[in-house]
Amino acid sequence: MLDALRALVCAGNKLLPRAGLVTWTSGNVSGRDRETGLVVIKPSGVRYDDLTPEQMVILDLDGRLVEGTLKPSVDAPTHLYVYRHRPDVMGIVHTHSTFATAFAAVGKPIPVYLTAIADEFGGPIPVGAYAPIGGEEIGQEIVRSIGTSCAILMKNHGVFTIGPDVLAAVKAAVMVEDVARTVFYALQLGQP
Repeated sequence: MLDALRALVCAGNKLLPRAGLVTWTSGNVSGRDRETGLVVIKPSGVRYDDLTPEQMVILDLDGRLVEGTLKPSVDAPTHLYVYRHRPDVMGIVHTHSTFATAFAAVGKPIPVYLTAIADEFGGPIPVGAYAPIGGEEIGQEIVRSIGTSCAILMKNHGVFTIGPDVLAAVKAAVMVEDVARTVFYALQLGQP
């Protein structure tokens, strides 16, 4: 079931460590099927090197297991909440990438100091309030605070990106870290 989406979500997950956005088993990618509304997400606690498309977990929008033998990511309630409230979103990525998460740790949005930020995100990358892991609270804060951006920093947590498909959400996660690193270094040299 949903073999193509499972393969795409698996490939998206495998891109995260290659891009330096996650360590060990942290972070995740999910995708929503346009026809059925079902969600494919990374299983919990599986190392990225060991992931296979068959291990991806399929859930309905209420969190019921449709297919899979492994436990879904602990962030599944967050992803599902966003999908239920943002019908335009078909891909979600969550990372703890170093530079972007540093901005999240101190609750500072990533300012528009570069054309790349304006081009990719349309404005500063916002920060959502802290919310506990494991329930819908993070998803609620994402929906409340992300606005028209495709990325948000969650205070004291990490990065979430959304997109019209899985690859767009992965690209946004890569771009967030890239601009966060550049802005961080620019701030060391002075105020842009």
